[in-house]
Amino acid sequence: MKNFKNFAALGVLYLLFAGVFYSFRQKETKKPNIIVVVTDDHRWDALGTMGNKIIQTPHLDKLARKGLLFKNAYVTTAICMVSRASMLSGQYLSRHKINEFTTDFSKEAVEQTYPILLKKAGYKIGFINKYGVGQKNQPTDYFDYWTCTPKLQPDYEMHDEAGNFIHNTDQTDRDIQDFLNKFGQKEPFCLSVGFKAPHEQDGDPPRFIVQEKFKNLYQNVTIPTPETADPKYWNSFPAFFKNDKNIARVRWKPLFSTPELAQETTKNYYRLITGVDEVIGNMVAKLEKLGIADNTVIIFIGDNGFYLGEHGLKGKWFGHEESIRVPLIIYDPRQLNSLKGKAINEIALNIDIAPTILKLANQPIPAQMQGLDLLAVAAHKPGTSRPNFFYEHTFMGSPRLPKVEGVVSREMKYMNFIEHGYEELYDLKKDPQEKQNLAANPTYQAQLQKLRLRYQQLKQEVQ
Repeated sequence: MKNFKNFAALGVLYLLFAGVFYSFRQKETKKPNIIVVVTDDHRWDALGTMGNKIIQTPHLDKLARKGLLFKNAYVTTAICMVSRASMLSGQYLSRHKINEFTTDFSKEAVEQTYPILLKKAGYKIGFINKYGVGQKNQPTDYFDYWTCTPKLQPDYEMHDEAGNFIHNTDQTDRDIQDFLNKFGQKEPFCLSVGFKAPHEQDGDPPRFIVQEKFKNLYQNVTIPTPETADPKYWNSFPAFFKNDKNIARVRWKPLFSTPELAQETTKNYYRLITGVDEVIGNMVAKLEKLGIADNTVIIFIGDNGFYLGEHGLKGKWFGHEESIRVPLIIYDPRQLNSLKGKAINEIALNIDIAPTILKLANQPIPAQMQGLDLLAVAAHKPGTSRPNFFYEHTFMGSPRLPKVEGVVSREMKYMNFIEHGYEELYDLKKDPQEKQNLAANPTYQAQLQKLRLRYQQLKQEVQ
């Protein structure tokens, strides 16, 4: 009888353990919801968590403190349609071939982008505001929820269904809330959000159209003038670059050509980002209200950087840090404690977004994707550290946008203006603001030759 009782007790313990283990495995293998947020023209240092003491981004800063902050995140091409195509496909421009604003993904290519691959894996998928790739054949039929504009750029000044004026950022907020109301508890889902902010409204002159509630924000603050805004840095460029047809200079004139303009433009840029931050806060609150916050991964990234007058330029396109470096946060509430609140110094790229999303969803990464799983990068898994990467921008060409390619590492940068054979070399450790081109410096000829060879190697590898 005693043996029977012992056996029965062991049986109960076994069942309890099995139940706990099953519950743990069920939670562990449950597919996460995934929200991908992309801002437009958002440079890496326009976040409080990246050391900016002026800009107010409390909700994004909180996500960074609780998640992973990639401090050296870059885009492989600094222009929206190429970068967004790279995020969707996990590929360099050299492979996906989206090099201008009206080219769509082919049917075969769109079916290998991360949202459609997740759709095939049972996810509900949505896309809000700016898709950013092509115009004629946007993949609306694949999506369960779609509010993207077919325009090259969304408008800031919009009208809602009742005909009332609404700012683009506020409409994006409404659309996120609407999607979560409809699909938030129909797990799993993947929502992609493309903000217009903080991109300017194109026009002559271009304008930064700010939400009314933020128009007085930062009004009593003085933004420090970048050292490289000194005219001598613009004047140091070669003649093919330093001309009045260069788009980065054309757009600089109405927005940065006087100290007063520079102050107002930078403040408006910051105001638009604070508007985005408010939406992120509302989104997180909604996830919590729906009871799904603990199984929803949030990825936040800019599609390219933005000159705020540095080097006498405005915009992006070229190879300076202001243009190619972006904010990147991955908040995964399911992460191990060792990966929570961690700052990652390894190089991360926009081409890493798609493979990371697929890995999060426990889906295979297609062979044609060229990026890495960023959670593996954060965990320092073997084979995930990249010493450098290939940069390419070949849209349009001289004189308006001189074509440039190169190699970027955390220590050195090599850029080649391929139409002119003009080279730039910067020692980022000694000269992080890229003030001195060292390509002709005898002391750096060994480094220059090494990066020339690496450039040729990478140019072949990214095809």
